[in-house]
Amino acid sequence: MEISLSDNALKTFARCITCLARIGNELAIQVYSSQLLFHTINSSRSAYQCIALKPGFFDAYNVSGNSVQCSVLLKAVCAVLRTPITNIDHLTVRLPDPDASKLQWILDCYNGMRKTYWITCNVEPDIQHLSLDRQKFPSNFVVSPRDLSRLLANFQSSLQEITIIATEPSSLPLDASNEIGGKAVELRSYMDPTKDNDTLLHTQLWIDPKEEFLQYVHTGDPIDVTFSVKELKAFLSFCEGCEVDLHLHFEKAGEPILMAPKFGLEDGSHSNFDATLVLATMLISQLHEGAASEPLAGATRTHPHTEERNASYMQQENCRANVSSELPSDHTRIWSDLSVSAFKSISPLEERRAQGETILNDDRQREMQRISTMQISGLTSVPGNNPIDSNVPTEKDHGQEPQVHLSRCDAR
Repeated sequence: MEISLSDNALKTFARCITCLARIGNELAIQVYSSQLLFHTINSSRSAYQCIALKPGFFDAYNVSGNSVQCSVLLKAVCAVLRTPITNIDHLTVRLPDPDASKLQWILDCYNGMRKTYWITCNVEPDIQHLSLDRQKFPSNFVVSPRDLSRLLANFQSSLQEITIIATEPSSLPLDASNEIGGKAVELRSYMDPTKDNDTLLHTQLWIDPKEEFLQYVHTGDPIDVTFSVKELKAFLSFCEGCEVDLHLHFEKAGEPILMAPKFGLEDGSHSNFDATLVLATMLISQLHEGAASEPLAGATRTHPHTEERNASYMQQENCRANVSSELPSDHTRIWSDLSVSAFKSISPLEERRAQGETILNDDRQREMQRISTMQISGLTSVPGNNPIDSNVPTEKDHGQEPQVHLSRCDAR
């Protein structure tokens, strides 16, 4: 097997490797006469990505036999591509024979330098296949990577999971006085109820799909999916670098969500590369968790100025200077609060002080009643005791580094 590529194809190839490295640790390679497939899966087996490159993507594409497959560490491949892409004339990847123990990578640079790397590979890899029909997902939407990045910038950078709630647009009121009316999609930060979330920022965005999305399809009852943000941002960067839109397919909570690039008005059949990212979603639906969105929506409608201040504070917390300088969109409503488990504005210390003052007042009232009773009966008594004061109380990769041989070639 031997492949060679250069120019824009080399840049796209480097983006593919970078995206795959942000998903998993091992790269499984399958080479057929019709296409080259890259597979990876994360350690928790909750994220799977596959990238397909057709022969027209490469400058040279030669395969001996029916197929060739092997696997290498993505850490080693990233080390090969550490050389700036702008300095590389063309890249050649060669496997001398199907049973070879090392995969050869050759970088021919513009300055006449040739770099040769040998990466140890596994010729019998455990390749996972996941086949999902994109057409069978009942709900989907297409969004520009820049627009989705702008929306995600409103959330904390430390957020791990996000929830997407899809509603049929025709089922929502279009009253202009209702700020949530007509906004059929909601993005909500997910907080683990088993952890202390009082110091975390809880954010909700109500989005008008007609203004923010390029395409939106959903009918029937509202549905929601909760999935990882890390893999979403990795695939988002890949689509933005390739200058293609992002197409998300989903069904309901507990079913996987599928992401793929959208090649303009085409279905991607005429493109020389394609990518698929499949993420697992949480089994429990967030639509039945206390119906928290309704009170929050009422608070947003009652205090529109507070909404803008919360949005500005949230953006400062995320250190997003470029986003905070923009004016808030009329098609997106933002709500944020520092607590998700209980909406309270007093600290625990103040609460304990308030309890102490309550106890003190109760003791004083009982003391006054006792003294009044004694005066009515005409008896003398020693004053009571003073009121009781309140007490204010990580896994390490040991992958083998690629071997590099440098040789000087005559300048062309």
